[in-house]
Amino acid sequence: MAVPKIWTRDFILSFFAQVAFSSVFFTLIPTLPIYLSRLEMTEAGIGVLIGALSVSSLVLRPFVGRALLRIQERNFMIAGALLFSLSSAAYLIAKPFWPFLIVRILQGIGLALFATASFTLVARISPSAHRGQSLSFFYLAINIAFALAPSLGMAVINHFDFPILFLVCAGLSLAALFISLQLKGLDMDPVEKPLSKQPLLSRGALPAGIMAFLGSFVWGAVMAFFSLYALHHGVANSGLFFAAVAITLILGRGLGGKILDLYAREKVLLPCMVAQTIAMAILAFSSSLPLFILVAVIWGMGNAFYYPTLVAYSIDLAGSTRGPAIGTYMALSDFGIGIGSVVMGIVLHLTNYTVMFLCLSLMGVINLLYFYYFVIKGSKRYAHL
Repeated sequence: MAVPKIWTRDFILSFFAQVAFSSVFFTLIPTLPIYLSRLEMTEAGIGVLIGALSVSSLVLRPFVGRALLRIQERNFMIAGALLFSLSSAAYLIAKPFWPFLIVRILQGIGLALFATASFTLVARISPSAHRGQSLSFFYLAINIAFALAPSLGMAVINHFDFPILFLVCAGLSLAALFISLQLKGLDMDPVEKPLSKQPLLSRGALPAGIMAFLGSFVWGAVMAFFSLYALHHGVANSGLFFAAVAITLILGRGLGGKILDLYAREKVLLPCMVAQTIAMAILAFSSSLPLFILVAVIWGMGNAFYYPTLVAYSIDLAGSTRGPAIGTYMALSDFGIGIGSVVMGIVLHLTNYTVMFLCLSLMGVINLLYFYYFVIKGSKRYAHL
């Protein structure tokens, strides 16, 4: 039976630690742009401050990935949750621009430590024959947080105020810290080379990482600006959009997780990218809550298997060097999120929301072209050499 092998004690603890940790991240997604907007920050400034977390995270992830070859994942999860606790509380006193930017950078470091370690741990304790399904289940922790946290964040700022929001985030971070402390210290896999001679980046993970970058570019822009876009069209609670995306992700991954181990990775990825591209094109011309929900469902379907498949794909190609593979993959994914919000903030400042979302749809087309000509065709060329 595959499921009992997946749902081990450490998997369950990691799962709930990830729920608490991700809840902080997703609580801030719809609320921080509003907070910064009320403080009269420009769209470009908001994009920089929102994207700073992902940019700082991506710089550290490859180093964390390499260190995970020798250091237990539990230690990095504890350090990351502690940094998230401190930075969440620091929002109470940090004002834009520079103090706030420093806090975002520190929170990005916490994200790099915790998330890289948690995924590496799950990949290490999962049976190889069911790695795709295991990662799909683990992504449900992020999806549960994504379903609940944005609406929670909007409810807190609507009924209380931002200081209470930041205290809630600090409390959730402490919960992730407490759960991480309960993890067992697992024996590390033997490594032949000394740590200094281990690769910082995994070449095998680069194709999946580039595709994660292109997909996350879209994700980062939507996370940074959809709340303001919804308010522009009179939809006060943008958390409903995020909740619809998350519910679609939960249903897809919960009911269809086995798909990742039944079909070739390439066959799973193609329809995902098509759905992502279509969703952004529709969003460019949407102006009401029903249309936003339709986009959320299509986009959620596209993302349901996209990221778990890419993580599994990275590990498949990287072999035993799981830490560097996941570090490489997540660094590129973070870079996409960070640069997406910054670049689209500039595009939005110069044009409008319709142009911005059409640009995001174009990124989906670029992703499809890269996938077909460089990943699928490229692998066939190398197979004949």
